[in-house]
Amino acid sequence: MSVDALLRTGDGEPPETPGSRRRRGLRALVYVLVGVLILVLLAAAGVVLVTNKLGDQVGRYPSVFAGIDPSSRPTAKAGQTFLLVGTDSRSPDATTGRDATAPDFVFGAQRSDVIMLATIADDGRSASVVSIPRDSWVDIPGRGMNKINAAYSFGGPPLLINTVEQLTRVRVDHFAVIDFAGFQQMTDAAGGIDVNVGMTTDFGGITVPAGRQHLNGAQALAYVRQRKELPGGDFDRVRRQQNALRALVSQALSSGTLSSPTRAYQLVDTVTQHVGVDDSLSNTGLAELVFGLRDLRASNIEFLTVPTTGTGMEGAQSVVYLDRQAGDDLWFAVNNDQVTQWAAARPSERLSDTPR
Repeated sequence: MSVDALLRTGDGEPPETPGSRRRRGLRALVYVLVGVLILVLLAAAGVVLVTNKLGDQVGRYPSVFAGIDPSSRPTAKAGQTFLLVGTDSRSPDATTGRDATAPDFVFGAQRSDVIMLATIADDGRSASVVSIPRDSWVDIPGRGMNKINAAYSFGGPPLLINTVEQLTRVRVDHFAVIDFAGFQQMTDAAGGIDVNVGMTTDFGGITVPAGRQHLNGAQALAYVRQRKELPGGDFDRVRRQQNALRALVSQALSSGTLSSPTRAYQLVDTVTQHVGVDDSLSNTGLAELVFGLRDLRASNIEFLTVPTTGTGMEGAQSVVYLDRQAGDDLWFAVNNDQVTQWAAARPSERLSDTPR
């Protein structure tokens, strides 16, 4: 047998040398790395596309900080603070978010029914939500004393932000607004919410019995809008609004929703369709915000109402008087991440498990 025959294998090819095996292994490694790189680039492109798709659904309010004297604004703190506003439009159509089509909506023309200052700690593990009653009698810059919700009607987001900052000395980083139609749709999209109802609700032809209830969007809307029949009037309604928000947040954060790409996408997809934010919050900023909340749990969120001294009359208006000393202590706690300690010393200001 010839040498060539000895060097050939059964399939007629010469056997591999160590050098050829190394070259083939190197080529295979290169192919794998190129494949991985392509997958990474595709995944990154997908993230960008998803981020932009969701972010583009959010209605943007332009120039919400315009006209506010920078030198008058409080010092920025670690974390992020949002001024959350719920409008009192009675339109069944959306007036906020990307699908705002209600013909009776005029930017800044209606008063704000819900005013909450939400602060997220820098590590994203804790947060606080402080409600300011809409009838709070405060100084509105350039307008004098009036109900705080009049600021939104007088000058839209900029004047309301300026009013809240001057009252609290807490810097507002971002502004977000939702109307009643959006709240109802978000509740339905979340599969409803579980709340403890302190007393039976009858509003708009909808009855919600007292006790632990699972509410759909229409029921939840009736629950948060009732006021006149409640013993504490608007104070009780504020607590109901917080209770509904707490339930919605609990559902959103349960079972690691924000840690699951699929569930997080579904949640954010729903929220972004019904919420409007200031135009300084970019699509990337929204994505980073959601990702940063992955370790937040509802049990680590304090729900409070700013302390008050009671109600009274200013002319023909029924108003709420704020307890300035206790309020100043609260806002100091907000600025220094000491809200939990503040609330522990004043349990009556904390949202109970079963508000009326």
